[in-house]
Amino acid sequence: MRKRNESVTVEHERAAAAAVPGPLDKGCTLRRSLRLPASAAAEGMKRPLGRRYGLWFRLRKLILWLLGVYIAIPFLVKLCPAIQAKLVFLNFVRVPYFIDLKRPQDQGLNHTCNYYLQPEEDVTIGVWHTVPAALWKNARGKDQLWFEEALGSSHPVILYLHGNAGTRGGDHRVELYKVLSSLGYHVVTFDYRGWGDSVGSPSERGMTYDALHVFDWIKARSGDNPVYIWGHSLGTGVATNLVRRLCERETPPDALILESPFTNIREEARSHPFSIYRYFPGFDWFFLDPITTSGIKFANDENVKYISCSLLILHAEDDPVVPFHLGKKLYSIAATSRSFRDYKVQFVPFHTDLGYRHKYIYRSPELPRILR
Repeated sequence: MRKRNESVTVEHERAAAAAVPGPLDKGCTLRRSLRLPASAAAEGMKRPLGRRYGLWFRLRKLILWLLGVYIAIPFLVKLCPAIQAKLVFLNFVRVPYFIDLKRPQDQGLNHTCNYYLQPEEDVTIGVWHTVPAALWKNARGKDQLWFEEALGSSHPVILYLHGNAGTRGGDHRVELYKVLSSLGYHVVTFDYRGWGDSVGSPSERGMTYDALHVFDWIKARSGDNPVYIWGHSLGTGVATNLVRRLCERETPPDALILESPFTNIREEARSHPFSIYRYFPGFDWFFLDPITTSGIKFANDENVKYISCSLLILHAEDDPVVPFHLGKKLYSIAATSRSFRDYKVQFVPFHTDLGYRHKYIYRSPELPRILR
């Protein structure tokens, strides 16, 4: 009995000894238990590599797609010159949005009347007429007939031709109307056909004809009051087209004011700071020739050679849209032109520190003195 118990005890102790590992065996067993299976380890390494490869693949795909679009656009513009015309006019960009152009008073112009004129069949243009500050009180509640008759009062009139994009209700344009009105001017402005609420398709010829129609409409009502033409940016091209035509028919305006002008549309497109294709091989053939094909020239540099009236050019040195050197070049051409030999030609630069850029010259406290 005792031997049997002793054998059971010995067997029990051996089993226990086998169950409890020694120091070395314990460490090895621990390491074995912590070690991942070979397939799991390989899978864990593949995941970050796969993730990196997938990210690089998507990035490379995006870069190739963008490069493809960048290369395709010049060919698309060449094949469809109308695209380039749209980019010149930007008449489809209507800012500010959600304004009622029939209600100029919503833009703080309580002394302004909205008209609609018809230069040609199937073409209707929206016009704003802001009276001088001296007539503000009398203008309240008056109808279109009163405003038309007011053009005959002893105040000069400015026909304002705005640039591309937006409407006659653009913020910086409205601020200029207010400034000019406070200086004693009637301000008549309009949206060319295809802009704002004006009906028709935009073209250089159409824009010029619209301006001519509004000028004649003003002259028929303003009597002997001086009429000045003010063009801004792309509107300077319309302005010189108009004034050249007026001078050819011997009915020039009393003065021409060009704000942020360029020499011609090709040089402007080539010098435009926002042009990402200006160093693209064949830039002229791809981008500039389609503009000419569309009948768009706005040749200010040619027009000034046939203009015979006083000329004032205003340009900010920090203009990011129409480079300052183009305005300076246009002045040099006009100043040496024989057509201006009997008229004053003046160039007024605005220093970079003033921050007037492309459309804020109206903020200049010197503007009243300059215009006088």
